[in-house]
Amino acid sequence: MNLVRMLLRLIHINTVLFRNGLDEVILATRLLRPIRFVQYLLPWNWVRSHQAPRSVRIRRVLEELGPIFVKFGQILSVRRDLLSEDLAREFSKLQDSVPPFPGSEARAIIEAAYGEKLEDTFADFDETPLASASIAQVHVATLKTGEEVIVKVVRPGIRATILRDVALMRFIAERAERYWPEARRLRPRELVEEFQATLLDELDLMREAASASQLRRNFDSSDVLYIPEIYWPYTRREVMVMERIRGVSVDDIDELNRQNVDMQVLAERGVEIFFTQVFSHNFFHADMHPGNIFVDTSDPSNPRYVAVDFGIVGSLSPRDQRYLAENFVAFFNRDYRRVAELHIESEWVPRDTRVDQFESAIRSVCEPIFERPLKEISFGHLLVRLFQTARRFNMEVQPQLALLQKTLLNVEGLGRQLYPELDLWRTAKPFLEGWMQKQIGGQAMIRELKRHAPRWGELLPSLPTLGFEVLSQARAGTLRVQAESQDLVGLRTDLRRAAQRLVMAIAAAASLICAALSLGWPDATMLGPLPVVCWVLAGIGVTLFALAWPHGE
Repeated sequence: MNLVRMLLRLIHINTVLFRNGLDEVILATRLLRPIRFVQYLLPWNWVRSHQAPRSVRIRRVLEELGPIFVKFGQILSVRRDLLSEDLAREFSKLQDSVPPFPGSEARAIIEAAYGEKLEDTFADFDETPLASASIAQVHVATLKTGEEVIVKVVRPGIRATILRDVALMRFIAERAERYWPEARRLRPRELVEEFQATLLDELDLMREAASASQLRRNFDSSDVLYIPEIYWPYTRREVMVMERIRGVSVDDIDELNRQNVDMQVLAERGVEIFFTQVFSHNFFHADMHPGNIFVDTSDPSNPRYVAVDFGIVGSLSPRDQRYLAENFVAFFNRDYRRVAELHIESEWVPRDTRVDQFESAIRSVCEPIFERPLKEISFGHLLVRLFQTARRFNMEVQPQLALLQKTLLNVEGLGRQLYPELDLWRTAKPFLEGWMQKQIGGQAMIRELKRHAPRWGELLPSLPTLGFEVLSQARAGTLRVQAESQDLVGLRTDLRRAAQRLVMAIAAAASLICAALSLGWPDATMLGPLPVVCWVLAGIGVTLFALAWPHGE
């Protein structure tokens, strides 16, 4: 049944492509490429009147196919160095201009969540959406206490749509791993599972509200980023109420310039926010496309970012944090050998990788990007070359870093739009070097001592008694060290089986020798039934030996 549903979904996707005049996309697939000429024989291509531009048709296809495809377009919308101008312009409309669902449905969802009439909660509620995205849409409302707020409502039926499309992606990923050897290194099934977890997390607005509150605490005293307040009494799994903010969309360059906003400061603060979230707070906003980022222009010389939509956040393990920071610092210092060593130490490439060869490959990819302004650097092209290097050295994709990579691409896209002359390396290097110093210097040692002090305080009183008992057992000769592991258990089992096979082999060999000697005895009648017994014993020994010997050895 699942396979049937997937096939129906594939048919639907192709139908949408046909309906929007993109049949050339279908006929360009490897399977149908030999019959590509058929598109000129299709009757609707003869009578088709004027069509919208291709970029508009592609955007409409993504909208019609649902949230996963819209998310794909959102990610691409900030990569203007990878897209044509018309595609970038159309994909940017996916950030907050997805076709809305009726306001009456939003009202019904809110009333079901609160268990009361909408008028009992809000003094005013605008059923016309302020903005509509792939997972939810937002409405303007006023609380009974007078505060103007934003009400976010999850799209009806969106969970079933996500599960259906993710099932299709999983099906394709499994076939790719089975029939395409290169896909195994990319680990597409793990990426699909992580993508599904991310999308399903976005459906829980209680989780999003908690993430917003955490980010608000992290930047509570900051003048570079503002996070709106969450109204917890009105927040449910399907509904979230937060402070309404006002600002200029970060991609409205003309308006920012009209208000004389310092673009260099704004771009550099975007880089500062990214590295602060990832390394200082270890909790980062992972959906920083222009539809979610605004600028407070009340002080143009000191602009401040305002973030919304906290459905996707990320964090890293301390090991990944340290690894990334060391890699960044090594890159900034052009220490490509250290970069190669870090990749091998983390086992992202095989242990037997030659450091000198890997170092040379990394240098050839990264050296050209330094000492050049951001407008002359394409991270998209850099990633393509790094991918080619990864394939050569069998580097595995790391799914746990997918959100971080996506966020970094978003930050670069924003920086490119705001201030093309931004020197990303000069802005980030001092921050990372300072963070590394805190991790390995005296401050780090004092911090770790403080963190472990309660545990040590609990254990220290018992240490003298434990030490006395160990020394007493050692003096009396009763101290025993017991080690157990799965490897040792397996080794003992293998040794026991080998000993059994050896005994059976010796017994079989001895029986064969006895049988042979008995046959060669000058007067076999003196031995009675001994030759027959020896042959029987030899046969049993050989049979047991064969049964005891494992298959494949």
